[in-house]
Amino acid sequence: MELVCPAGTPAALRAAVEAGAHAVYCGFADETNARNFPGLNFTREDMAEAVAFAHRRGAKVLVAINTFPRAGAEPLWHRALADAEQAGADAVILADIGLLAHAAEHHPGLRRHLSVQAAAANPDAINLYAEAFGVRRVVLPRVLTVAEIAAINREIDVETEVFVFGGLCVMAEGRCSLSSYATGQSPNMNGVCSPASHVAYSDDGRDLTARLGGFTIHRTPKGAPAPYPTLCKGCFTSADGKGAAQTGHIFEDPVSLDATDLIPQLARAGVRALKIEGRQRSRAYVAQVVRAFRAAVEAQAAGQPLPRSALARLTEGQAATTGAYAKTWR
Repeated sequence: MELVCPAGTPAALRAAVEAGAHAVYCGFADETNARNFPGLNFTREDMAEAVAFAHRRGAKVLVAINTFPRAGAEPLWHRALADAEQAGADAVILADIGLLAHAAEHHPGLRRHLSVQAAAANPDAINLYAEAFGVRRVVLPRVLTVAEIAAINREIDVETEVFVFGGLCVMAEGRCSLSSYATGQSPNMNGVCSPASHVAYSDDGRDLTARLGGFTIHRTPKGAPAPYPTLCKGCFTSADGKGAAQTGHIFEDPVSLDATDLIPQLARAGVRALKIEGRQRSRAYVAQVVRAFRAAVEAQAAGQPLPRSALARLTEGQAATTGAYAKTWR
């Protein structure tokens, strides 16, 4: 299986390739990609150099142009497609139907992958994208069990790619409005979820309060670990079924996905590529995670036992889950 690894910066891309990535995904420094944060991403010159570097070492570069264009601003997304092709990208990762149609018509030789932002989670949807727009691979949303993935693969003729490590979103990808409501900036259109520019902390001597867009997301006792205030991973007080108040992580716990132990099952299910989340992470983080998963992928391919994962300390809250893969996630 192909190991698809994150690169938020040129330095992270080099680290991923040198650590053993088969492919790296990255984006331009604008709102055409869903990780549009200051200090991240690639200029056009950076992208061309990154592609040349990866190709010299036998790795592929996939360019994420996976936000939804704003009405009247389509030329920005169209230029990103043309520039990705000019840079020599091996594929583009797209979510918007109009942009897929434009790519198929104007860049027919540019391989097209369907982003997880499209939330295509059944054979009918996937086959439509393949037949109408020539999509060659679909990144499946993180709501499916391994058995469901296997059933989908039996009914489609395109490759499937699934997430195996990193940040885990409780929302149907491409459909989240929580961060937009709190900050006015959309993850799906502006490429920004819980942006740091809208985060504020205050310390009253007893608790550390973290706010996002004016909403209190966490109130952490002094000395306790303070998670980043991502709205869907906040602590909230709500009524239980009997009307009593309860406080906790109502939507999602602040934990990371780690599906290392499921790699053999995913291979039997027909998965073609394994994706690591983390374009906002450091190059040291990327290198360590990629090395670990390259060893696991090679062990699986050779029919050997998987090496024991040593990535627990790199997970959010030093805790991990297999998410929806085994339906143990609430």
